[in-house]
Amino acid sequence: MSDPAEALPDVASLSFEQALSELETIVSRLEQGKSSLDNAISAYERGAALKRHCEAKLREAREKVEKITLDASGQPTGAEPLAD
Repeated sequence: MSDPAEALPDVASLSFEQALSELETIVSRLEQGKSSLDNAISAYERGAALKRHCEAKLREAREKVEKITLDASGQPTGAEPLAD
């Protein structure tokens, strides 16, 4: 039997939106509890990788936004950190 994970794209190649959508699908399947133990473990591992990928993408986006602060005329004023 072939491993379903083999057909899935590499996590690193996914956009944030693609990774989040796949993660939501995995969570939904796991919540239903209808998978075999081996499939559930594989899905959990994939989900953990997707979560890390999404967190990294969000961190990158946040860093970009922090570098872009505009004054009233729309000119960059320098980096100001975002509040947490």
